[in-house]
Amino acid sequence: MKQSLNQKKRQSTAVRLFSQIKGQHIRLAVVAVSIVIYVGLSIYTPMYSALVIDRLWQSIQAAWREGAPFAITWANMGEELVRLSIQYFFTWIFYYLQSWLMANVAESLNLELRRQIARKLNRLPLRFFDQNKAGEILSRVTSDLDKIADVLQTGLLKLIVAIGTMIGSLAMMLYYSVPLTIIFLVFMLISMVITQTVAKKNLRCAAERQETIGELTGIVEEYYNGRNVIKAYHHERESIDQVAVAVEKNRAANLKADFLTNCVNPLIRLLTRLANVVIAIIAGKAMLEGSMTVGVVQAFFQYVNQTAEPLTEASFMVNSLQAALASAKRTFELLDEEEEIPDPQTPAVLERAKGRIAFEHISFGYDPGHLLMKDISFEAKPGQKIAVVGSTGAGKTTLVNLLMRFYEINGGRITVDGVDTAKMARSGLRRNFGMVLQDTWLFGGTVAENIAYSKPDATREEIIRAAKAAKVDYFIRTMPKGYDTMLDNEAANLSAGQRQLLTIARVFLCDPPIIILDEATSSVDTRTEVEIGKAMKKLMDGRTSFVIAHRLSTIRDADTILFMENGTIIEQGNHRELLAKKGAYAALYYSQFA
Repeated sequence: MKQSLNQKKRQSTAVRLFSQIKGQHIRLAVVAVSIVIYVGLSIYTPMYSALVIDRLWQSIQAAWREGAPFAITWANMGEELVRLSIQYFFTWIFYYLQSWLMANVAESLNLELRRQIARKLNRLPLRFFDQNKAGEILSRVTSDLDKIADVLQTGLLKLIVAIGTMIGSLAMMLYYSVPLTIIFLVFMLISMVITQTVAKKNLRCAAERQETIGELTGIVEEYYNGRNVIKAYHHERESIDQVAVAVEKNRAANLKADFLTNCVNPLIRLLTRLANVVIAIIAGKAMLEGSMTVGVVQAFFQYVNQTAEPLTEASFMVNSLQAALASAKRTFELLDEEEEIPDPQTPAVLERAKGRIAFEHISFGYDPGHLLMKDISFEAKPGQKIAVVGSTGAGKTTLVNLLMRFYEINGGRITVDGVDTAKMARSGLRRNFGMVLQDTWLFGGTVAENIAYSKPDATREEIIRAAKAAKVDYFIRTMPKGYDTMLDNEAANLSAGQRQLLTIARVFLCDPPIIILDEATSSVDTRTEVEIGKAMKKLMDGRTSFVIAHRLSTIRDADTILFMENGTIIEQGNHRELLAKKGAYAALYYSQFA
């Protein structure tokens, strides 16, 4: 039952994979025609060669009997040999043509799958990225797709050609000698049983290999990003050991998969050689008796090789196709992941929000069965500064993530200027926000391009103005090429504070009506924080802002302070009101200034 289910899954994966080949019908048609002509020539040429060799042998015998020197002229075998050469030439031409076109088809399929994955990753909710390591996702986009392309452009083509060549060659072998063909088929039947047995085991090993590649890639990516922390806490040996364990698992999986993929060929070739020996003995006896000619015997052996060698390749390619199906299965699993809720077909439009934000009886949980937030309600008026404080894990960042619709709420509604955010397109909603996170992100590009990420059409003057507002213009001008300095390797040559300042400049540039600051100044020194605070105060003037902070000294001027604990707002009010309550906020505030 389980085996039948796995077979159906493999078939559905194969059907789905080939359904992805769109717009390739002309190329595939030419490939099909090339295969037919190639196989036809491969079957006809040995038969024609039998006639040529028999005539050549007869001419040599006639010359020997007459005592005359043997010579090849156009009339005496020359024309036949030229025709045979032309057939071999066109056989090569059509083999080259189908190989070149199939490579195009495979790479086009690879490109289409990469595009689908790229679009898919943009539609996946943050929950997916929280649950999967970046390295594992990366392996599906690179290793798995490369495996599919390699097998399609070589393995599949060879398999189709092998099947056609074997069928035609067997038919000609039966035409020349039924007993010799039966002997050959007995050996080949043993080969097919071996191939089938190995193929079943190889599919499991191929899937295991791809999984270990994903695991290894994820660990390496994780340790690369955390290299400074690993060194700081002297965990180099532990990290090396864990990478070694993942490498060993991958090595063992590769060893089994590669062995099963490659062990079949030598065994089948051994069986083929044994078949050749038996056939040669019987065919030699038939030539001595006169029941088979020299040309027929050499043609028969050509057909034996054309059947045995493709069968050997077919066994190898079947195993390779099993590995490709395992990779395709992982790729389609990614493409089938649950996506974000689609935007409304006619979304509400909010060109530039005034900044009135309302949370109305919100409930939310990463797992619907375990709610983190229950009945959260508050309102932010236009231009107000809303501070969100609380201990680590209280739900502060989750609160603003819900506002940006990075996650979907389980109950209640969030409105901006009275418009339900669920009725807006995500892009339309997020255009009204500027966001500075505690974890900075800079991409490979110039300083100017990184600042202009929030407004790609910004002029150089606008970029410089934003940099000056973020107090980073002077630092940029000290760099080798100023605003045209290239940043790479995650801007490792910049300090954490400098990277943060560049991300703050992005917010100044896009000039949003609503601002979210998640520990935006946590990586800068006190003096720089004061300077940024002045600029931020100017930026926040007339704009609604949400500030997540641990240092309560930075949010004493907030219009409303939300104190969160275990996903719930347990206190809200301004600084004086919360101190007067002498509750959780007051206790935290006095603990910082004790």
